[in-house]
Amino acid sequence: MTPPKHIVSAAAIVINDQNEILLIKGPRRGWEMPGGQVEVGESLQRAAIRETKEESGIDIEITRFCGVFQNVEDSIVNTLFLAKPIGGQLTVSNESLDTRYFPVEEALSLVTWKNFKQRIEYCLRPEMQPFYIEF
Repeated sequence: MTPPKHIVSAAAIVINDQNEILLIKGPRRGWEMPGGQVEVGESLQRAAIRETKEESGIDIEITRFCGVFQNVEDSIVNTLFLAKPIGGQLTVSNESLDTRYFPVEEALSLVTWKNFKQRIEYCLRPEMQPFYIEF
């Protein structure tokens, strides 16, 4: 029997002192929050911190665990965190064509991939946390 293959990812909703959200423009999905797969032996928080640095150049501090979105059919679990920037410089990488901070409403209008906008919205609403969403 083959063991199941699951993908676990971690993403950060990074909010700066001007109440702007950090977005990266990925080559496949357009504007989104930074995040990616958790590596073997890595914690969820460390993965969110590492992915944010790799994709945007920004160092972050996790401030809160928000919740989980689970794609049951594709065996993908995405964990979401709120974070604040603590250093670094905005840069692009092979995973990001552009990186910028946007006012909340503008950021939400730019995120169009599947349910990524909903993920950000849920992270911005403390009364909904922690959440667990299956789809």
